Amino acid sequence: MPAKPADRVAQQEWAVLADELDQHGHALTGPLLTAAECGSIAALYDREERFRSTVDMARHRFGSGEYRYFTHDLPDIVRELRAAFYPELLPIARDWAGRLGRPGSWPQRLDDWIAQCHQAGQSRSAQILLRYGPGDWNALHRDLFGDMVFPLQVVIGLDVPGADYTGGEFLLVEQRPRAQSRGAAATLPQGHGLIFTTRERPVRGARGWSAAPMRHGVSVVRSGQRHTLGLVFHDA
Repeated sequence: MPAKPADRVAQQEWAVLADELDQHGHALTGPLLTAAECGSIAALYDREERFRSTVDMARHRFGSGEYRYFTHDLPDIVRELRAAFYPELLPIARDWAGRLGRPGSWPQRLDDWIAQCHQAGQSRSAQILLRYGPGDWNALHRDLFGDMVFPLQVVIGLDVPGADYTGGEFLLVEQRPRAQSRGAAATLPQGHGLIFTTRERPVRGARGWSAAPMRHGVSVVRSGQRHTLGLVFHDA
């Protein structure tokens, strides 16, 4: 495995991932983080100074469990991963926008795009560290915080499914045009990422391209503890 997480992102099979995203609205990457790197990120959860806020999902009826939003002073490895993913996802985002007849006007540089978010009033960090225990789950939702939206995001598994925890599958439900919804479930291997659509994906029908809304969540964790890192490419 290459030394830097950014190298691992760049060396993914991006043509294959783009095809998976086209077909399903989500795609599982190869290894991005070592076990030690996963452990170091998960251990940040108890360092309150690294986070701007903590969300109790039961209190807000989002499910059960807890997650925390990082401050803009991101850990180096989180900042590196986010910066590495953006240029790889940008061509896919622009292609999807074109199919849907929308402007794909995201700038080439992530910093420029985030500056636009801030100018529009979306100035809070949206990078997430999530922790679930037995009985915890996350309701189906979309991570939308305003008009400024990047159409793809990434979740990275930080624990070993089946060993550190059981249950806790990542869930996606697609609202298909003029048809019943379609569901999918994915298990996140430790250190691997799942790329998925933030809001919707383009689907071809008899009348051309249309948008199929998608939501995501997490099934009930049955035992152990499950940590994931969420990389979102717009601010809140």
